Amino acid sequence: MSGRLLRAIGLMSGTSLDGIDVAFIETDGEQRVVAGPAFTRPYDAALRQGLRAVLGGKGAVAEVERALTLAHAEAVRAFIADQAVAGVDVIGFHGHTILHRPDRRRTWQIGDGALLAAGTGIDVVSDFRSADVAAGGQGAPFAPLYHQALAQALEKPLCVLNLGGVGNVTWIGAGAGDLLAFDTGPANALIDDWALAHTGEPLDRDGALAAAGRVDAAHLQRFLAHPFFRRPPPKSLDRDDFAAFVPGALSAADGAATLTAMTAAAVAAAIVHFPAPARRWLVTGGGRHNPVLMAELARRLGVPVEPVERAGWNGDALEAQAFAYLAVRSLRGLPLSLPATTGVPAPMPGGVLYRAP
Repeated sequence: MSGRLLRAIGLMSGTSLDGIDVAFIETDGEQRVVAGPAFTRPYDAALRQGLRAVLGGKGAVAEVERALTLAHAEAVRAFIADQAVAGVDVIGFHGHTILHRPDRRRTWQIGDGALLAAGTGIDVVSDFRSADVAAGGQGAPFAPLYHQALAQALEKPLCVLNLGGVGNVTWIGAGAGDLLAFDTGPANALIDDWALAHTGEPLDRDGALAAAGRVDAAHLQRFLAHPFFRRPPPKSLDRDDFAAFVPGALSAADGAATLTAMTAAAVAAAIVHFPAPARRWLVTGGGRHNPVLMAELARRLGVPVEPVERAGWNGDALEAQAFAYLAVRSLRGLPLSLPATTGVPAPMPGGVLYRAP
């Protein structure tokens, strides 16, 4: 099987409660990647509300897991019909993270791999993170090997920054083994929750709310004093680990401005851990659409900060593509995580295969 390109669909529903990203690639799970079509199917209001209700592992988890899985199956069927994709070998199904506590050797991504395989007629690999966490790793980030495969021809050192619900960075050096990855801090999750609570909108669209506000410098300094930022990698976060730093006493605009500055400052705090300064930052995830956040990152980092589209990548599909890539690696028994990406003691394979009926 080694060396042959497999046709894979990746599914990603991250921590930001936006919806389901679906992406198709052909890959050998190593250096060869051919990206194909992708789309995003937003969650309906009921499923989004259900997912919020089970964050932290509480409530009607089984009921929401089934609804989530059926929504993924429907998204796959629609994607295959819409894009005329055929001959898919495997689906990489991340599921939705509702709890992440690697210090307790626990991470929980809901999603029923067997039900998805039955609903699509395609083999499914899921439960990517559990083996890593059980072995003592952080269980995140999990896209760095894919970032490295995509970045082969780019100038290095290079950083790929994912701004989803939580921020994470992949530092890529010139050598084959020059890789470092870790979570940087909160990203869209706190901003989105703030916008929803104060405006009824699920996000700060185009950073308009933050642009109208002023940063509370004292609150920002209290945030940056958190010991997480000084702790060396490996390190990862749960979506709500910094919920105590939501600036409740501020106006809607000032709170959005402060949370946006917090996200950028957390990223800038990460550079002390790099083996060498990055010459360029490529940003993926929903945060790259926020011009206020992107401008603040460029100001703090002092080097080019660009959406991954400048490198010819699809930032709306990148995480889903990564789990398609990891599904192929799982089928081939290749590592999904490394000591330098999650702190796992040795390169760690993982994933659970569910055969289609």
